[in-house]
Amino acid sequence: MSAQVDQEDWSRHRRQAIEVKEQALQAAREDEHRRATSTIREAVARFQDAGITSIPLRARPYSGSGTIRTALRGWYLKHDRSLAVDAEGRYYVMRVDGGLRARLRGATPEPSMAPLVVGRGARDGDTFGLEELLQMRLEDPVRP
Repeated sequence: MSAQVDQEDWSRHRRQAIEVKEQALQAAREDEHRRATSTIREAVARFQDAGITSIPLRARPYSGSGTIRTALRGWYLKHDRSLAVDAEGRYYVMRVDGGLRARLRGATPEPSMAPLVVGRGARDGDTFGLEELLQMRLEDPVRP
């Protein structure tokens, strides 16, 4: 019986430790998102000051080819048009379900939590600091 109590205590302690770590990770993600959103908003103001107007944004389907119309306007962050921001400072991964309905009616990508390092952990090795990427788009915007 004592071994079972020890096991239950250990399990409860382990669950609590995992919950604390998850809360800390979530808080760190939210802090990073707040800082990244602030950086994006500053860059949007610089885009507008430089006369770089927002453009209609199109998304790519998860599978298949072509692009899908969205109601979004903003600026692409990469020349492959896989990432974008809008005038409110929201960050988008421009991938959507490519079903028939989306192709006919368009799609609405959901904003994602903005990172300070874009592409971290990606397989293609394209990793950029958000500020660096935004500066690159200020100097060389992705045109329609």
